[in-house]
Amino acid sequence: MLEARALWALGAMSGTSLDGVDAAMLLTDGEAIFEFGPVGYRAFSDNERGALHAALGAWRGEPGVEEVARIVEDSHAALLSDFEGVDLVGFHGQTLAHDPRGRGTHQAGDGQRLAEALGLPVAWDFRSSDVALGGEGAPLAPFYHFALARFIGADAPLAFLNLGGVGNITWIDPTKALPEEEGALLAFDTGPANAPINDLMRLRRQAQHDEGGTLAASGRADEAIVTAFLDHAYFYRVPPKSLDRDTFGDLAGRVAGLDDADAAATLTACAAAAVARGLEHCPAPPERLLVCGGGRRNATLMAEIATRTLIDTVTVETVGLDGDMLEAQAFAYLAVRVARGLPTSCPATTGVAANVGGGLISDPS
Repeated sequence: MLEARALWALGAMSGTSLDGVDAAMLLTDGEAIFEFGPVGYRAFSDNERGALHAALGAWRGEPGVEEVARIVEDSHAALLSDFEGVDLVGFHGQTLAHDPRGRGTHQAGDGQRLAEALGLPVAWDFRSSDVALGGEGAPLAPFYHFALARFIGADAPLAFLNLGGVGNITWIDPTKALPEEEGALLAFDTGPANAPINDLMRLRRQAQHDEGGTLAASGRADEAIVTAFLDHAYFYRVPPKSLDRDTFGDLAGRVAGLDDADAAATLTACAAAAVARGLEHCPAPPERLLVCGGGRRNATLMAEIATRTLIDTVTVETVGLDGDMLEAQAFAYLAVRVARGLPTSCPATTGVAANVGGGLISDPS
C-alpha cells in the first residue's frame, strides 16, 4: 500500500456520449487537491464511434467486444503517451453495459495492456468491487467532488451536476471531515441527459449534438411526454441509484411523431425535469448547482434546469474549475486512492453495504 504523499496522477475518461477520450493530470495525495496539471483530448473517428455505438449493451465475450476493447486501449495509449512526469494512470475504460442488479458492469479496455503500452502503473476496473458488494458501481466521481468542494472553499450544501450521456448529481455537505462520513454525500444518476438528444441529432440531422441547444430553443416541449417520462419507476427509487445509457431507450419512440425542433425541445425538457425530480431526494436544497460535462454548453438545457429547479445553475468554470476535464481528473484522484487503499465509494454514493476501495493496479512487465 502506498504511503501518504502527493503524486502526479493522469486520469482518463471516455463517457457515454462517445465523443472521445479526455485526459487530465492532478497532483494529489488522494485526499487533498494540490495542483491541476496539463490536459488533453482525442476525438474518436467516425469509424471508432460507430464501432463503440454498435457495441453498447454488449458483455465480455460477445461479438465485437474484443475489437472495441482494442479501440479503447489504443485510443487511450495514443493520447496518454504524450504526457510527461506521470506517476500513476487512472483508466476508466468505456462503459458498454451496466446492470448492477443483474449481470454486473462492463467497461471495455484492459488496464494491463495499457500499462504495457505506457510503461506506467495503471489503476483500473474501478466499479467491479462495488457491484460485487451490492453497490450500484456508479457514480464514482462523488469523492472527488467532495475534495473539489473543499478546494473551492464551499461552506454550505452544494451539488455538482454532470451532464454527460446520462446525468448524475452529487449533493455535498462540505462541513464534514471525510467524504465517507455519514451525511457528507448523496450521489445518484438523475436520468438521461445528452444521450437521447445526441441520438436524435444523429438520426435526423446527421449531427453529433444540438449545438448550444439551438434546435431545442426553436421548438416547444410536449409536456404530456415529459409527464409520462417522469412516471418511470426509476424516479420513484430512493437513491443511491444508477442507470445504463439506454434505460430510457423508449424516449426516441415517444418523440417520433414530433418535428425535429419539438422533439429536441421535449428531450431537453425531459433531461431537466429528471434533475428537478432528483433534487427532491436531497437532504436539503443545495445553494447552487455546479454543472460540468458537455451538457453545460447547451444553453437551452441549462436554462431549463434553472427554471425547473429554481436553483442557481452555473457552470463549474464560474468557480475556476474545468468542466471538460473534471471526470478525467476524478479518475486521477481515484487512482491515488486505490494505490493508498482508501475508500472510493460508500453507502451514500453507490448504495454499497460498506465503504469500498475499488480498483486494480496493473504494473508494466
